Amino acid sequence: MATWRLRDYHDDDLDRAIRIWDDDRREDKSPPAFPISEVVAVARSGMAVVAVIGEELVGMAVAQVRGERAWILLVALAGAWRNRGIGSALIAELERRLRARGVYRISALLAPGATGTTALENSGYRAQEGLVFYEKADHLGAGDAGLLAELGGRVLPQGLWSALSGMEQEKDAIERRVVLPLAEPALAEKHGVTPPKAVILFGPPGTGKTSFAKAVASRLEWPFVELFPSRLAATEERGLAAALRDTFADLAELDTVLLFIDEVEEIAGVRSGLAIDPSHGVTNELLKLIPGFRDHDDRLLICATNSVRSIDPAFLRPGRFDYVIPVGPPDQAARAAIWQRYLGPAAKGVELSRLVAASEMFTPADIEFAGRKGAHTAFEREVADPHGTPASTEDYLAAIADTRPTLTDEALTAFREDIEHHARM
Repeated sequence: MATWRLRDYHDDDLDRAIRIWDDDRREDKSPPAFPISEVVAVARSGMAVVAVIGEELVGMAVAQVRGERAWILLVALAGAWRNRGIGSALIAELERRLRARGVYRISALLAPGATGTTALENSGYRAQEGLVFYEKADHLGAGDAGLLAELGGRVLPQGLWSALSGMEQEKDAIERRVVLPLAEPALAEKHGVTPPKAVILFGPPGTGKTSFAKAVASRLEWPFVELFPSRLAATEERGLAAALRDTFADLAELDTVLLFIDEVEEIAGVRSGLAIDPSHGVTNELLKLIPGFRDHDDRLLICATNSVRSIDPAFLRPGRFDYVIPVGPPDQAARAAIWQRYLGPAAKGVELSRLVAASEMFTPADIEFAGRKGAHTAFEREVADPHGTPASTEDYLAAIADTRPTLTDEALTAFREDIEHHARM
């Protein structure tokens, strides 16, 4: 019969540990007291033991010291290796390490019948009857503020969602699929609706994907962190994959966060199949990190890309991203609403319909640029002559003519094909 041995947890164990955790969750069908992101963060601090048979990881136990008491956060076992004493051995090893640190009061919080309950009872632990578990998680605690600043994140002002005008079709889809289940968790649970944990927004450049991500964070009142793939620090000793892993480890310390990754294809592009391709390590690392990030009720990952077809197919499989939502160019009604936003007081003296027709291939970003350029023309005219004419339709039409539209026929054709092949809403 195969024999098992105990050793320290290593970062390379993460992928297999998460698979064992997921198997336990499917079998137990009960919510864990501690999310996997918190467990992983504690495991990396050193109080974690794994059981291996050969090179295969078959069990894991994690504990965290809180003052004079330690909490066992996790006892997970591969299904084929349960009821063989491995769980008890893992607990005994944790106890040995805790005693060495002067901790003699050890507690565990598990759902009835969860993996590890038998091992705990066999190890002398007794269930405490009549206790009720209460929990409250503020969106941003005092201790989180410094970490959020280090990550370049911030709490966005309220009202960004309601300020979005135009793009009503996209706004409606994002509100129904993403915002409402997260904003109304009790009602979602009542109807068996699972709130999303990860979403991809795709569409041509300038269509407002970043604005939508910020508006969702504003609506939920969640801290917003944008991860820039191009800014991940890499050195000879520390590659991009390690930098990405460290960033996600820092994010795990936040109780609540909306993480936004723009141009995600930079770290999740289609792999070439060549073993020497340096992008493989980063892509594989992100694939490993997403499941851990997902295992938390108050975290949302939004990734944006201009070309969803350039993302590695492994990212688009159901289970990693709940929805793949197109954010397309504005239609006629949307362009009218966007022009109204940027015209401001000048809207009364401008023929809006002419601007809408002339900006058919414009994205919201193009309209913003042309609107500001037209306004500046009128501003300069009034500086030169206080009695000159106010902003006119011709000012804005001239600005439109001087603005190169982002959209092309080829880009729109590719976008429609991507909707047909990749959209999931």
